[in-house]
Amino acid sequence: MAAPEHAETFVEKLSRQGEEALGKIAEELIANPVVNGAIARGFEAREKAVQAQEVAMGALNLPSAADIERVTRRLRSLSQRLEGIEDAIDRLEERLAALGAKEPLGPFEQRLDEIARDLAALRESVSPSGSPVPRAQERLTVTES
Repeated sequence: MAAPEHAETFVEKLSRQGEEALGKIAEELIANPVVNGAIARGFEAREKAVQAQEVAMGALNLPSAADIERVTRRLRSLSQRLEGIEDAIDRLEERLAALGAKEPLGPFEQRLDEIARDLAALRESVSPSGSPVPRAQERLTVTES
């Protein structure tokens, strides 16, 4: 049993020493002005390359990754808004259904039925030639209120 514990300790010690060595190397590299300047110039070159790529893509009328990302964000935003509108419509429909079940439309439904009958009568009054009856020949029906 002593051997596995000794092996784990050795591995842990080796790992710790490796991490310490890498940390020291990283600190020395960051502190070195030549390396630091090279890293800064590398980032500047990368930024210039990205700008050149965007200009070239624009000249070819092709969207850049940034353009696609903006469109993607906009679509997500519109999708969320649309879902909110759909939810609001669903809630409104539920409320209208609840009101419709509680209070029938009564006079409104009767009036709509009268209008539908009047429209049907107008359709029937069209002459066989397909043209409507002249206004002077129309007969109006009067309903009592």
